[in-house]
Amino acid sequence: MIQRAKIMGILNVTPDSFSDGGNYLKVETAVLRAHELIREGADIIDVGGESTRPGSDSIDVDEELRRVLPVIKEIAPFAVVSIDTKKAEVASLAVENGATIINDISASLAEIARDTGAVWIAMHMQGDPKTMQLDPHYEDVVGEVRDYLAAKLEWARSIGVSETWIDPGLGFGKTKEQNMALLGATRRFVELGVPVLIGASRKGFLTEFMEPGLRLSPPPPKDRVSESVKAALMAVKGGAGIVRVHDVKATKVALDSLYEDDNA
Repeated sequence: MIQRAKIMGILNVTPDSFSDGGNYLKVETAVLRAHELIREGADIIDVGGESTRPGSDSIDVDEELRRVLPVIKEIAPFAVVSIDTKKAEVASLAVENGATIINDISASLAEIARDTGAVWIAMHMQGDPKTMQLDPHYEDVVGEVRDYLAAKLEWARSIGVSETWIDPGLGFGKTKEQNMALLGATRRFVELGVPVLIGASRKGFLTEFMEPGLRLSPPPPKDRVSESVKAALMAVKGGAGIVRVHDVKATKVALDSLYEDDNA
């Protein structure tokens, strides 16, 4: 039987994210969007204040805090909030202000999760956002990413993190073919015994779900909804416990249909 997955709705309060940068810079607009995501079926709101698109530059701590803390304070009373960051100070203050999950693309903040009691999501990335897509290389992408996450999971257990999730990091230092291999191997990560998060939403490799004739001039990210939903369905069929998406409503409709068919 297919297990129900949590839907993590993306809320980027950035000017430069690859898909929705600039849409939710004002606190009021971000809060309205959070309410909308909850109505559409999101179980978690993932707040990010720094773009991690390929080629992006890092911002300083103060600017990231300025972007995320007012939003987290406003939405934490009505939503489960995740902070998407790689900075220890941002993670700590986000939890202090109501976040309960640290979505850590650097997979380095386990001690912050332990000290705050937050759930820790350890993600795999080869390189950093500035350079990760220049020439990603693996001998065995599934095996190497799995071993990396297994080591992070063991570290978290050894220092007393209360709960850890893992994310193979689709789009973070991987080619299209490597992303598809990881997505298709979701079950291998599930075997590690903790919830697996898959974040494929609107990413460039989703052209692999398109007809060959469309791949030469693919639609912009906001128009990759059907391909994003296909990836989410594939992930959940493989056992993913969480899917991180922009298009919550479309994803929920598709997943509800999947669960109904599975139970028929």
